[in-house]
Amino acid sequence: MEITTPSQNDYPELVSVWESSVRATHDFLTEHDIQFYKPMLVDQFFPQVALKCIKNTDNQILGFIGTAENNIEMLFIDPAHRGKGVGKKLLSYALRELGASKVDVNEQNDQALGFYQHLGFKVIGRSEKDGMGKPFPLLHMEISHGLFSSSK
Repeated sequence: MEITTPSQNDYPELVSVWESSVRATHDFLTEHDIQFYKPMLVDQFFPQVALKCIKNTDNQILGFIGTAENNIEMLFIDPAHRGKGVGKKLLSYALRELGASKVDVNEQNDQALGFYQHLGFKVIGRSEKDGMGKPFPLLHMEISHGLFSSSK
């Protein structure tokens, strides 16, 4: 598994990974919510972040991360590859190579919250609404780089 920068040709596959990941982990979202956010990925969200992905030997995207400044703005893993180190590897890369130290997590996404807490992130704040003004509370989390033990 190698971390690479996806091209615009990879965007349809990134959207597919996003959608399958959201459906597996964001059970608080309705179909309407998913369809609201989905078209914004390519036009609004992807251009605002540094995107990195992990592909397997068949060139299939297993997961991706997007960062801006020191914030992890998105981390989505293909559900078939969750629990296999893809998320941890992408997160470790973002911390080590991209200077990330913060993330906002949907409060209702227990799996993501547990993942980040397990890796040393701590809740430092809370917002009632997400970045689009929707009623999905966000937990603001931060990590000290010294706490994260990475393995290449």
